[in-house]
Amino acid sequence: MSSMNLSELSILLIEPSSMQRKVILTHLKEEGINNIDGVATGSEALKFISQYPPDLIISAMYLPDMTASELLTTIRSTDDLQDINFMLVSSETDFTALDPIRQAGVVAILPKPFDHKDLRRALHTTIEYIAPEELELENYDIAELQVLVVDDSTTARNHVIRVLKSLGVQHLSTATNGAEAAQILTNSTFDLIVTDLNMPEMDGQQLIEFVRNELNNTFVPILMVTSEANEARLGNVQQAGVSAICDKPFEPQSIRELLYRILDEQG
Repeated sequence: MSSMNLSELSILLIEPSSMQRKVILTHLKEEGINNIDGVATGSEALKFISQYPPDLIISAMYLPDMTASELLTTIRSTDDLQDINFMLVSSETDFTALDPIRQAGVVAILPKPFDHKDLRRALHTTIEYIAPEELELENYDIAELQVLVVDDSTTARNHVIRVLKSLGVQHLSTATNGAEAAQILTNSTFDLIVTDLNMPEMDGQQLIEFVRNELNNTFVPILMVTSEANEARLGNVQQAGVSAICDKPFEPQSIRELLYRILDEQG
């Protein structure tokens, strides 16, 4: 278990509504968190975090000068800031509006109003990102594990890589789509493949079919990390031979448990 406590977290709250700001502050203080700063706009947030990077940003979706997606894209593209944890609190439900946030890697997406227990879970997930526990496997040395990460989104790919590195994975290769991954897999072997579903040229399902049928590799574990909600598509992925499917956004603990299951229990 991490020795870090919730009370040690530093949080930047970005919320234009004073009423919503008070509601969220009340919930945070109930968890013993007092190191909280607040701003109302994205530009104020960027100025603040350039001087005082917080452990966690909690933001509304629609700010006076930009959206949370635009803010997070800027943060993720800034070297000194890209590892800051981000939580969205929004009544937005449209998939196309939320998907860029999911792809960029967030601690949680909470609705308005949110359940206090979901906020508590998200705060503990933040602790897992800041002070992760290395994954311990019986059948593999995590430091020697060879992993291929496949995703057409640079931001999403980098987020997956950060989480895997935090668990102790050191040997990581990348591909920007299934076709590029297929070329790599034709000439190299891996202990684990982590792939997105929706990609150009060759999607995640086609990549799985290539590995299982063309390469006749039925044993390499394949983990799909996707925001896809279509049950029929996910069913087809299951049929293609995926080892496990994980939603975006994901929690480090979820990835840890999935990797233990597909690497050790099936190893």
